[in-house]
Amino acid sequence: MPPPIHQMRLTGRLGSGADEWSCPLCGRRIALRRPPHPELTVLDPGDEEAVHIGVLEPRDDAADAADQAAARYGVGPIQHLPRPPARPGQPTPEPDAADRRWLAEIGIDWDGDEAA
Repeated sequence: MPPPIHQMRLTGRLGSGADEWSCPLCGRRIALRRPPHPELTVLDPGDEEAVHIGVLEPRDDAADAADQAAARYGVGPIQHLPRPPARPGQPTPEPDAADRRWLAEIGIDWDGDEAA
């Protein structure tokens, strides 16, 4: 089975000058220093089996590129979670009303209660 494909988003600049990228699906975080001294440091591994692609601005052409990459690897469309997962060692937040509506749309009842 081909690996899942996740989109990494530019989330900020670190004090070292490196760009911080994070994946809203699995929590992967990296620090990426640009040339002339490129360097990649994994801050949080997230899903190490997933293929991660970088997206500077979520636009239609970025979504098209992600869908094409997903098709190339034989996986379905990328699903966007309403919020990133909790970081390791932190409690998972309870879903709010918007999260519960989204869960209901994909057929999940939270804790056996009505999701929406």
